[in-house]
Amino acid sequence: WEQGSVEASVEALATSAGVTKQTLLRHFGSKEVLLEQVVLRIGGRVHDQRWAAPTDDVAGAVENLLDHYKEWGEELLRIGAAERSPAIAEIARQGRQLHYEWVEHAFGRWLDRLKGRARSRRRATLIALCDVHTWWLLSHDLGLSRREVQGTLTEAIERVLEDTR
Repeated sequence: WEQGSVEASVEALATSAGVTKQTLLRHFGSKEVLLEQVVLRIGGRVHDQRWAAPTDDVAGAVENLLDHYKEWGEELLRIGAAERSPAIAEIARQGRQLHYEWVEHAFGRWLDRLKGRARSRRRATLIALCDVHTWWLLSHDLGLSRREVQGTLTEAIERVLEDTR
């Protein structure tokens, strides 16, 4: 990922780690197992960071999200772009699932006041507003500062949740 590709060869991964290809394969067995171990290690840190988000403060939840994207956003976009590989596709699927669960964590108290399609639509809107692609569009394509991105997302989310307060 550091070199801009999630599809690096086993040889390149071994060289980057300062070991031989054989050592890497002996320790992990395959590139897929290595990727699984990376996901487990990183996934735990990401989960802990994301679940530190407050559940009663939209601006605080958005701040948590932007901290996450500042650290991981570009890597997440590269992973999404490399889903041709089954191992990478599974990593991306797990990341999306974590994101959906985070939306429930951060905004569940408001969502739980809704039922059926109303809840599903609001949840889907929150998932899209909080997605890494939305962050990229606001911060990179439109050139908004972090403060402007935070204000934009906070305002949009508060409007989505308006009648659930």
